[in-house]
Amino acid sequence: MSYQVLARKWRPKNFHELVGQDHVRKALVSALDNDRLHHAYLFTGTRGVGKTTIARIIAKCLNCETGVTSRPCGECSSCREIDEGRFVDLIEVDAASRTKVEDTRELLDNVQYAPSRGRYKVYLIDEVHMLSTHSFNALLKTLEEPPPHVKFLLATTDPQKLPVTVLSRCLQFNLKNMPPERVVEHLSHVLTEEHIAFDDAALWQLGRAADGSMRDALSLTDQAIAYGEGTITASQVSEMLGLVDHRHVAALIEHLINRDAKALLNEVGQLSEQAADFETILSDMAMYMHRMAIAHVLPDAVDNAQGDREQVLAQAARLTAEDVQLYYQIAIKSQEDLPLAPDARTGFEMALIRMVAFAPQGVPSEGGNPLPSQAAPMAHSEAKKKIITEQVPVPTVAPIAPEPVAPKPDYNPEPEPEPEPEPEPEPQAAPTVQSARASLGSGLRTVKFPSVTAGKIASASSVPSPESLAHPSKPAPAPAPIAASALPVTDIPPWEELPASAGQSNLNDQPRYDQPYDDERTPPIADEYQGMMPEPVSHEPRQAPTLRDATLPESTESEITPLVGPCPSQLTCNQEWLEAFAHLPLRGLDRSLAKNAALITREQNLLKFALKAVTENFLTPERQENWLKSIQVLFGAELTLEIIAFSTDLDTPEDYEIALKQRRQKQAETLFSSDPVIQELQRQFGAEIDKDSIEPLV
Repeated sequence: MSYQVLARKWRPKNFHELVGQDHVRKALVSALDNDRLHHAYLFTGTRGVGKTTIARIIAKCLNCETGVTSRPCGECSSCREIDEGRFVDLIEVDAASRTKVEDTRELLDNVQYAPSRGRYKVYLIDEVHMLSTHSFNALLKTLEEPPPHVKFLLATTDPQKLPVTVLSRCLQFNLKNMPPERVVEHLSHVLTEEHIAFDDAALWQLGRAADGSMRDALSLTDQAIAYGEGTITASQVSEMLGLVDHRHVAALIEHLINRDAKALLNEVGQLSEQAADFETILSDMAMYMHRMAIAHVLPDAVDNAQGDREQVLAQAARLTAEDVQLYYQIAIKSQEDLPLAPDARTGFEMALIRMVAFAPQGVPSEGGNPLPSQAAPMAHSEAKKKIITEQVPVPTVAPIAPEPVAPKPDYNPEPEPEPEPEPEPEPQAAPTVQSARASLGSGLRTVKFPSVTAGKIASASSVPSPESLAHPSKPAPAPAPIAASALPVTDIPPWEELPASAGQSNLNDQPRYDQPYDDERTPPIADEYQGMMPEPVSHEPRQAPTLRDATLPESTESEITPLVGPCPSQLTCNQEWLEAFAHLPLRGLDRSLAKNAALITREQNLLKFALKAVTENFLTPERQENWLKSIQVLFGAELTLEIIAFSTDLDTPEDYEIALKQRRQKQAETLFSSDPVIQELQRQFGAEIDKDSIEPLV
């Protein structure tokens, strides 16, 4: 007897042998047991998921000699003939080879005749989407109202190509892809019954390679049995499928954990000698990272797909969750870039270099030992250190007294040589900014550079002497450097920063602009430059205004006050106006107008407002109309609006929002400081809370 392949030998003979597709099996079994059979069924799904198999099982259930049942006997002549493909009343049609309308008409000519052997005449049309438009039109009427002894079973892998008129006449069942877990379970049962030795890791490789198709999985298993001479091992399946030994992937992950760039490149060289598919290796690394990410979240959910569950858990414990997510993202993104690389090995090496270079712990050394600045991975992140800002002092130059100017003689025998300008002091070398990555262990350090050098100060503060003003033809002597401490405040250009020393020591020496100009004083700045002088910037935090007539919502110590509270049902006082403002559908300048308004009073349907910090030119009829419409939409009432004043002592939504944000900030800081984890970090590591980084998110 000739050999029968596993895909045909182990094809299910009834619904209870069917693997997977429980949603389809439940519906069909219930319909058969309760005699609620439809005249047309449509089965959709990818290749090898059981479409034709289910159709043949239905044909056996309908024509079994024991009667219509969900459990055909499998022993009667009808069941055996259907299994062998020679039952006369089961007409199987390959629509891919019979697409013409003439073929469909010839098929339908025999529909009216009663079945020869069985109880029903079953038409099984496979790949029905390949029929032409005329064939579908010829099939429609018969498909809608067939004779009572006819059942149509349609199967397709592309239901989008079917006309809606056909879909509406059928009961449609969408068959799912087989997950690797279900495929491995079924393959294990088949190989055990066939008395063939196998490895679990090999079955997982076959299950993934099948890509959701049970038929493909059984076909690959047949090939693996022949390749392994009667046994199935992981190494042989890897060679057969062209996969890389999983131990190489685990080794790459191990080198990444150790930050050993040299070992990584050596491993890539060994893979290149084996002509490995680097795109597949990247995919395997992404799958490995996925299992490590699951280990961080739920260790019990990590599968033993490759027989390496303990190794995955151990390596996951040595990497932070951030590292795993970073490596996974680089692995999947590098697969897109691989076709653009000069060659596959170069693209793969660049992917590994990205993983190492962008790791939060810094750049590795050649031998894989972490640099002194690298921080070892911890189960809990340390508290963020406060940023230390170093102020670099402005370099100063000792003052040099100007040389006395000699009296000009009555004659000019020969021109005096021009004095050589004194060289400007060389700028000091800029301090090197330490890498933020290299400073993780001791906190970040930010270096602030001075914006005014000694050379700029000297050139900006040079004042022409009276002699040079009287005789412009005579070259003026080179300006002497002036100390930063003696620099007049009025001589600093408006685009330069004001030195601290100049702002402290020369405030009393400034000339008064209301006094007449004197040669003994520094010339004043022209009027057109007065507006260019920057206003002093205050670094103090803005204090929230004290609310006068409004009250903030009540809240407990363990919660943060919501930024937007419930909308009041009516609008009668200023407190209700403050609470309702956040719900107004206003944008841009229209919202700014309403934000600076306070509700004075309401007289029936007339709302009287006062505006604060708003000029009359800003209040246009269009903005006022938009404001009124938003109030009418919010409260669903016909109201009118009147502006009766442009100043008020009542609170506005602007004041209310600032006060509410200040309360929320204090609540967030209190809750953060009282958190037990934060307090434990402060106690064990001496961490300090940077309150500027705290922000309420609810």
